Amino acid sequence: MATMGGPRRSSPGGGPGGGQGGPQGGKKKFFYRRKRVCKFCVEKLEYIDYKDVKMLQQFIPERGKILPRRISGTCALHQRKLQNAIKRARTAALIPFATD
Repeated sequence: MATMGGPRRSSPGGGPGGGQGGPQGGKKKFFYRRKRVCKFCVEKLEYIDYKDVKMLQQFIPERGKILPRRISGTCALHQRKLQNAIKRARTAALIPFATD
């Protein structure tokens, strides 16, 4: 019977899976962020006004996309309300759909 391959070689990264530029032990260090709180829950806002363009633009980057919850920090309920308010503001031409 033949052997199943030759001797094992160590990977360049020092850890399992190889790769370059990792820490010496090959383990990733995780950076824990503090959980973001919903801005609307803190201010106890029930209604998100679509005419408040200054507030809505905080949740829209330059490209015109709506920021996701994990980045904006809003809760699911307020993210849905925010989404509807942004869409209404776009329809009323208060906010552009996209940049040129």
